[in-house]
Amino acid sequence: VQLQASGGGLVQPGGSLRLSCATSGFTRSDYVIGWFRQAPGKAREGVSCIKKSDGATDYVDSVAGRFTLSRDNAKGTLYLQLDSLKPEDTAVYYCAAVKYLTPGTFYSRRCHFDWQHWGQGTEVTVSS
Repeated sequence: VQLQASGGGLVQPGGSLRLSCATSGFTRSDYVIGWFRQAPGKAREGVSCIKKSDGATDYVDSVAGRFTLSRDNAKGTLYLQLDSLKPEDTAVYYCAAVKYLTPGTFYSRRCHFDWQHWGQGTEVTVSS
């Protein structure tokens, strides 16, 4: 499994960015793919996630209504649209994947997974 994130940058508060994640190597559909972020001195935080099998999505409360996760199955690419950005969204964003081994727990986990695969992150800086 390989994942490569891109699309980060510097943006003013209230601005937007679109992150992309090129994926490959998935031979099964029982994966959750998503984004986590890590800011300097802070713990890793799951941001958004999607079940590969049926496309169900979830978001952490701090980004719900501002971030939108989508995918292009033909291209094997996952997108995260970041709107109404705030300085507290500043972090390195990573695209990640984990085998979804416990059916029925997707929404209760709120994208907090022990991610098994992730690639190089992309940095998002929100500052005026």
